[in-house]
Amino acid sequence: MTTSDPTGLHRVLDEPVAGSLPLPQAARRLDTRKTLWPDEVRIRVERLNLDAASFRQLEAAHDGDGEAVRREVLDIVADRGKMQNPVTGSGGMLVGVVEEVGPESPLGLSVGDRVATLVSLTLTPLVIEDGLERWAGEDEQVPCDGYAILFGRSIAAVLPDDEAPELALSVMDVCGAPALTRRVVSERYTGGVVAVIGGGGKSGSLSLAAARDAGAGHLIGIVPTEAEAERLRDAGLADEVVIADARNPVALRDAVTKAAPIASSSASAGGPADVTVVCVDVPGCEGGAILSTADSGTVVFFSMATSFSAAALGAEGLAADVTMLVGNGYVPGHAAYALDLLRANRGVRTLFEGRLAP
Repeated sequence: MTTSDPTGLHRVLDEPVAGSLPLPQAARRLDTRKTLWPDEVRIRVERLNLDAASFRQLEAAHDGDGEAVRREVLDIVADRGKMQNPVTGSGGMLVGVVEEVGPESPLGLSVGDRVATLVSLTLTPLVIEDGLERWAGEDEQVPCDGYAILFGRSIAAVLPDDEAPELALSVMDVCGAPALTRRVVSERYTGGVVAVIGGGGKSGSLSLAAARDAGAGHLIGIVPTEAEAERLRDAGLADEVVIADARNPVALRDAVTKAAPIASSSASAGGPADVTVVCVDVPGCEGGAILSTADSGTVVFFSMATSFSAAALGAEGLAADVTMLVGNGYVPGHAAYALDLLRANRGVRTLFEGRLAP
């Protein structure tokens, strides 16, 4: 293409299908040329944050061999011109410094701004120039030197001066989850029961804090192990913490609605939930989330491991009258809100800093 499109169509290298190009996220390969179109921005990349579902799949596929994981990430980016795991379809986000701004860019960025991109790496043209030599392939945060391109309809947030870049990146990676949780709870379920599957993780802990902020009456955090339960109890984010395998629908339903398997001041976890938020990065949790949710309740799926056909057909097969929402990662003001929750809630900060500790 000789002219740019704010969606990034001019960077798509696929052949047209039925006379049109796929959007960059759906494209097989993107053009990574360094020269900018007038509405683009180029970022000098400092760090990638791989999507949790993607990193888990890569780690499992290579039996924990970090060097093999590193090589595959390099191969994916070199082959596709973006970081899009071909198995999970997901990518992540990045932190870097604005290197050049096109004269027609609407993003409001300036050269020298340190930013986090709030759009997925699955649609961001990316070139890695250092071979990821500083990354052992053993965690989601990837020190990196290279460049990335933002389009006219991309989103980026200038990093705050009062937080470490690694911490801010970790928060912004999942900032859509708390913002949508707050919206759902405040609009329909003030005073209700909110269950967060994966409540001890990044998006889960922020979602619990957001639900409390929005006026939820009772919070249930679901985690898979006693160690995670202990951390979540210490953080004080949930009224009840239950241990359950979210892939076991009946066990999850029972844990949420009846028997909390840890010491508790009540005999019940307090469910079923009016709102169930799914924040785990493993497949097979759709049925349990639906069963744990009351009639006329809402299930919010934030995990990229979710099978949306399984969710839709599962709800139908269970005659479950629930609304199901796809967390698309964007709600206006989501980055600022997530950082506000981090600053205001010591429990959230402790969980995030614990994940970043070596």
